[in-house]
Amino acid sequence: MAEFVFTPEQQDLRAAVRKFCADTVPEDIVRTLMDSPTGHSAEVWARLGGELGVLGLAVPEALGGAGGGYVDQAAVFEEFGAALVPGPVFGTVALAIPALLALGGDELLADLVEGTRSAGFAVPDRTGRFDAALITVTASGGAVTGAVAQVVDGGADVLLVAARDGDTIGLYATGGGSRTPLSTLDQTRRQAAVRFDATPARLLASGADAERAITHALHVGGALLAAEQVGGAQRLIDATVAYAKTRLQFGRPIGSFQAVKHTCADMFVRVEHARSVAYHAAWALQEGTDDADLAVSIAQATCSEAFRSVAMDTVQMHGGIGFTWEHPTHLYLKRAVTDSVLLGSAAAHREHIAAAVLDQAQANGVLAVAAG
Repeated sequence: MAEFVFTPEQQDLRAAVRKFCADTVPEDIVRTLMDSPTGHSAEVWARLGGELGVLGLAVPEALGGAGGGYVDQAAVFEEFGAALVPGPVFGTVALAIPALLALGGDELLADLVEGTRSAGFAVPDRTGRFDAALITVTASGGAVTGAVAQVVDGGADVLLVAARDGDTIGLYATGGGSRTPLSTLDQTRRQAAVRFDATPARLLASGADAERAITHALHVGGALLAAEQVGGAQRLIDATVAYAKTRLQFGRPIGSFQAVKHTCADMFVRVEHARSVAYHAAWALQEGTDDADLAVSIAQATCSEAFRSVAMDTVQMHGGIGFTWEHPTHLYLKRAVTDSVLLGSAAAHREHIAAAVLDQAQANGVLAVAAG
């Protein structure tokens, strides 16, 4: 398979997901779910897993998945980002499922893939990377105690939580704990503060295995988040171009003005660049030929800034209507701002890239760049 060239099957998958999102979670439904107690539709969630089978695309068939790869999953996330699909997508598909896959599977995996349960990932990170120093939850006697201040999809059915048992870090699964919803800028993606008080939990892995699972989950989460950002940015470009063709100023479409053309062209270039690095990160994780850690940081540094800048430009290009509650642009702007710090800021990822490529370069002068 050539890098960045989608197969006919992947194109069909994208089209099917796009139609499903248009039919089941159009803007009015997204706005309704934003104000609902759970923030998503259980029926839609079940259909994503059972009918479409897109929650476990990267899960091997032997473990109940579709047997695809992370490029397939990234294509779905791009469409999810374009539609602002509400629900525990990020916590379940981008973080929890990859962690369980890294451990070789678990009894919980089938329920997550089928959409009968959802999961959150209660593991603090530093710029999208595992840091044992951040783990404050403790484990003892099959129970966990402590708090995690901010968990994406923290209200999910099951939480995967990192906890310290003496000097050993373990990854546990629990359906308990006190969940306090947080007031967030992006109302389409719920977050919660979680507190455990001797909450029963099942050990999934400990030591090096737990760290490996967490690291893999954060890498996959970063790559799929980048693809989601691309989808949101592309939807904004499409809306802006359509508006520029129909909005009249001085008796002519504003799209005929040079300044508007240049802005649209700049937006297009940013998104195409972002799309390339996002899918390269997914491909690096899938094929294992490039440095996945470096590829994910490049994707996050690029896609976070692209989505945010395109969202800001979209507001400006729409003029007065772009600032209103009734227009959908603000929903994407809020998602863009939130996503830009979800697994580390663009600046923090650039620092990591510089360290990987320059500070840790081999003595022979060979830089740590992607080789394909």
